Amino acid sequence: MRAPGLATAAAAVLALEGAALVVFAIIELMGLGAGDAASLPTAIALIVLTLIGAGALLAFAFGARVGRSWARSGGVVFQVLAVALALASLTLQPIPWAFTLGVGAPGIIGFVLLISSARRESERAEAE
Repeated sequence: MRAPGLATAAAAVLALEGAALVVFAIIELMGLGAGDAASLPTAIALIVLTLIGAGALLAFAFGARVGRSWARSGGVVFQVLAVALALASLTLQPIPWAFTLGVGAPGIIGFVLLISSARRESERAEAE
């Protein structure tokens, strides 16, 4: 079963977030190779956890694209975490606006798309 356009848009947001985490992990890996890490085990753990998160986001993107509810719920959790992280960044001085908007805006957009997609699919199921 193909998902509606909202699910495709939500999947695209999740996939872009997953790709961004992969890029971040690569940047951190390059920094590790350059000797920028204060603690090697901590740096490796951060890279591994970042890649796990990226893998989860990409799996949620695939699942949301084909209309799986587990993917939407997992994606919603990631979006809530992204918005919480963006809001927490507002406590820093000076406020890192690029980070705050770069994490918060996709989180809000993804959240709205995932919830809208779930509602649309629920309405479609009730109509059948």
